[in-house]
Amino acid sequence: MKKLILFTAIMLSGCFSDTDDLKVHIANVQANTSSAIEPMPEVTVYGHFDYSAQSLRSPFDAPKPEAIQEKIQQMSGCLSPDPRRRKQPLEKFSLSDLVMRGTLGELGVTWALVEASDNTLHRVAVGSYVGLYNGRITSVSEDNVKVVELIPDGAGCWVERETVVAMTQTSAEGQRK
Repeated sequence: MKKLILFTAIMLSGCFSDTDDLKVHIANVQANTSSAIEPMPEVTVYGHFDYSAQSLRSPFDAPKPEAIQEKIQQMSGCLSPDPRRRKQPLEKFSLSDLVMRGTLGELGVTWALVEASDNTLHRVAVGSYVGLYNGRITSVSEDNVKVVELIPDGAGCWVERETVVAMTQTSAEGQRK
């Protein structure tokens, strides 16, 4: 037991040793170290902008969409498409991308089945719009669909052009694939 007390006394005496050499080292480091602080960066000067509601659009109003068709200047006495008319699904395909696949009829009304280049099948009748140039269907028969398109002439007017979308002939081998 005496050995344990002696060992404990020696250990505790090591914890309270002199720290003068540590204090001298800290003083030397603080004396030899320079503490230079970088200067503040210059503040960029911005020009003042006076907002005038009379000359500019309010930032709280949604901007108006720009529609190319509304900007078309219509000359008096010329044909022109109606820019306010709602577009139909087949108006995003050119007529060369449309193929007539068949017809349907009921109570004197004949519809044509037209397939678009994205492999979708659409039912159209007289008065429906197809193609990129405001093409309006004027007649539907068993073997073709007649379309009247409005083609721009480059001078602000539009010219009517009649086009026919014909029924495609498929062979029996093509139907099996």
